[in-house]
Amino acid sequence: MAHQLHFLLVPLMSQSHIIPLTDFGNLLARQGAFVSIVTTPLNDVTHKSSIRNHNIQTIPIEFPCREAGLPEGCENLDTVINSPELTRRFFRASQMLEAPLEKLIGELEPKPDCIISTTAVSWIKKPAEKFNIPRYLFETISCFSLLCSHKLSLSSFQEDAVSDSEKFLVPDIPHRIEFTKAQLPKTTSSEDSSGGNNFEEIKDHVKQARDSVKGILVNSFHELEHWYVEGYKRENGKVWCIGPVSLCNTDTSFSGGGKNIINKPSSVDDCLTWLDQMKPNSVIYACFGSLCRISADQIKEIGLGLEASNSPFIWVIRKYDQDSCAAEVEEWLAAEDGGFEERVRGRGVVIRGWAPQVAILSHRSVGGFVTHCGWNSTLEGVCAGVQMVTWPMFAEQFYNEKFIVDVLGIGVRVGVDGCLDYSNNNNNNNNNNNNNMVVTWDRVKNAIKKVMGTESEEEGNIIITKKRREKAEELAKMAREAVEEGGSSFLNVSMFIGDVLHQLQ
Repeated sequence: MAHQLHFLLVPLMSQSHIIPLTDFGNLLARQGAFVSIVTTPLNDVTHKSSIRNHNIQTIPIEFPCREAGLPEGCENLDTVINSPELTRRFFRASQMLEAPLEKLIGELEPKPDCIISTTAVSWIKKPAEKFNIPRYLFETISCFSLLCSHKLSLSSFQEDAVSDSEKFLVPDIPHRIEFTKAQLPKTTSSEDSSGGNNFEEIKDHVKQARDSVKGILVNSFHELEHWYVEGYKRENGKVWCIGPVSLCNTDTSFSGGGKNIINKPSSVDDCLTWLDQMKPNSVIYACFGSLCRISADQIKEIGLGLEASNSPFIWVIRKYDQDSCAAEVEEWLAAEDGGFEERVRGRGVVIRGWAPQVAILSHRSVGGFVTHCGWNSTLEGVCAGVQMVTWPMFAEQFYNEKFIVDVLGIGVRVGVDGCLDYSNNNNNNNNNNNNNMVVTWDRVKNAIKKVMGTESEEEGNIIITKKRREKAEELAKMAREAVEEGGSSFLNVSMFIGDVLHQLQ
């Protein structure tokens, strides 16, 4: 009887890492492997519904909130991202999982044949080496972002660029891609309470851990970014594009985990029924992910832009981050005398909290996506074949905007100039951050009109929109073919499994 491979999956405790790695676990289990996913008690409750195979088990490990100086319940990066100090403590708590995980690996039966971790879980290196288990890295960003970041790290743009707004070219890549300093991912240079620059240490540890892996898995597909896949392979050796892993979800209404909190309509079924009543490609979907912190003023401008666009829309507003902001936004949304929801009733749907994003984007009525350009959301938009209004906010999201607009040609910029800076937030959600003014409603409206093809024909926008839509639909077809039997990602998963088997010989 053939040996059943046992994969141990260890994500950083953040939605953007847990969701795609869990999807990949579902994919491995579907091929007959046994999969163990390391999680924490609260994350286990949230994400267990997205596991649909009896060959998968979750293993909750207590997250050391108290020991790291975190409030109880801060088991996910999403809960602390607007506080640099709490974010440092969160990564410190993550590193403290090394000892309990080492104990877990020693007790696991059967022993894991392979460990797959996401970026920033650098502390998995020592336990893997102790038990002589081959370790692979699962990248949650694109080869385009990875290669651009690598090329910039080798260049002297920081010395050459005079100001945050001065543009510079990314060297030695196939397309003409320009950035400013303000658009590059930020880390804080301030010291943590123990006197060390925690983020710089994390970056060093991540690099060391990446350099010693047996191979790298990327949640992308070769046809989407073949120029950058090949370039990244030249820099890193074994690289397999195995995505989009979100396409492993056959039951899209539950994709992404979490509980749905939908207002008018009040259920997933009602939301999709509402979409059934709309014309094909007529609805704009707006959602900004789980990590983005948006001020009350900006939320209102988004709503006014959606309203002025005259397109039907679904707008997701995540759980409010601050009580003061929640009260102000809720009053603006739900006021009985001329509130936002009253004005857009019948044409617009507001969802508070989690939404079935894959199901919504995949619906025939949805033709555009206002997105923060997180890589998971970007891929989901690509898979759905929709055009995008790009609104990057931090991390690698400006890389993804360049890729969507300048490389793929399926997006329109809303026009933000730089990353949000949470370092001086001081827990005040109404702070608009120091290098971004609020994006006004008319800019939101204009970008939506360009994507939905509702601007005047004299400007030629209808033809341009049609070309973008055709390109988006072509990419969606390519994504589906990549994960089907015989497709590039399907074959790469087989090659990866073959490499694991080779490591065990």
